[in-house]
Amino acid sequence: MPGVPRRPGGPVDPMSRRRFGTLALGALGAAATPWPVSGATRGTPGRVAPQPLLVDGDRLNRRMGELARFNAAADGTTRLAYSDEDRAARDWLTDIMSGLGLDVHIDRAANLIGRRPGTDPSLPPILVGSHIDSVPAGGSYDGQVGSMGALEALATLSDAGHETRHPLELVIWANEEGGKTGSRAIAGEVRPEELDIVTASGFSIGEGTRRLGGDLGDLAAARREAGSLTAYLELHIEQGFVLDRGAIDIGVVQGIVGIRRWTATVDGFANHAGTTPMDLRQDAMVTAARIIDAVHVIALELPGRHVATVGRLTAEPGAPNVIPGRVTFSLEIRDLSMDGIDAVFRTIRGRAEEIAAADGTTVSLEQFYESRAAPTDPRLRDRIEAEARDLGLTTLRMPSGAGHDAQSVALLGPVGMIFVPSRDGISHSPLEFTAPDQITAGANVLLRTLLAIDEQGL
Repeated sequence: MPGVPRRPGGPVDPMSRRRFGTLALGALGAAATPWPVSGATRGTPGRVAPQPLLVDGDRLNRRMGELARFNAAADGTTRLAYSDEDRAARDWLTDIMSGLGLDVHIDRAANLIGRRPGTDPSLPPILVGSHIDSVPAGGSYDGQVGSMGALEALATLSDAGHETRHPLELVIWANEEGGKTGSRAIAGEVRPEELDIVTASGFSIGEGTRRLGGDLGDLAAARREAGSLTAYLELHIEQGFVLDRGAIDIGVVQGIVGIRRWTATVDGFANHAGTTPMDLRQDAMVTAARIIDAVHVIALELPGRHVATVGRLTAEPGAPNVIPGRVTFSLEIRDLSMDGIDAVFRTIRGRAEEIAAADGTTVSLEQFYESRAAPTDPRLRDRIEAEARDLGLTTLRMPSGAGHDAQSVALLGPVGMIFVPSRDGISHSPLEFTAPDQITAGANVLLRTLLAIDEQGL
């Protein structure tokens, strides 16, 4: 049924949408969690609870189900940035945030922000959050786990009457899936021409930002200053299979990979496929195929955690009875280090030129895209790892192969990311799934890390 998080492949009985939603939310709320969530998460208002704080896993997972109902899809979740569903979900979140006593506002980039004051207003805030917009026909966990986990962390502090030294800000970023507009805008990375880009919702970025209560007419006014935050923490599903296959509880993100993309053009000579002998051909497709194979082999053999991909290929003139005279294909390389990307590219380019020379063709590579690598702060990695292990959770340090809002926020201050497993490595799909106890575990690591930063600093 629409928008209800469930295990991939699980049966759905035919019943009304409202009845199924009610039952599903109840099931999520009753999901087992690895820690006691009553008693341990409560305290006397105005006084710090003597025992370590833990989130209310039942409430967290119930709200995950409630958020999933803001949905335009028959299967999975479609909550496109700037859509009616996006606006309605934000209104729902605003009510909850206001009920927690947060000072809620929408900034110029349409980021929804709830601020909780600290006892020392001179300290820069600690930011937590993620996004709630989805890809078309996506899942109910990407971004949503981090958003609801951050909300639950602040709700737990409110329940316990726990005051922090630092102000805290819960941020729901705008248009993450359509270009990370909200986080890039506060880092000064949005260009004026981007405001006219039409998003999947049918609204341009400029129109959509205004629909959500923002205004990017003055991009400079949307920026925050470098050093204006103490730290940013983001909980997220892995969107890959490493944690799930390894039965590992928590991924400690080392950084968000950089990306460079090139268009490779191989020029040969188009000629008749029937009358041109094999030894006299300048076949651009053959050269392209050999280079593409070389990309795979080089990426495997060079040391490191980079990846290289050819995902698009076009042959000209594209007729079955004509030897291709030109072939173009994409080359993408990702690595935690931009220098690492350069090293892989230099090796691929050298081998490509050798192959083309041997085939009597030529090859050129023109870069058309770059996304900067964003290492996480080493102190936050250590802190996340320590808090997870103190909770009895297993950890793995790993890169993020996907982009996240933390990538831009890293320009403003230290960032840390916490991954929880994705069942079977599936994401951006209705089959996307993370178990309730895994979501609870990630939220507890988030809360404990936040408190450690507040109490002990970085």
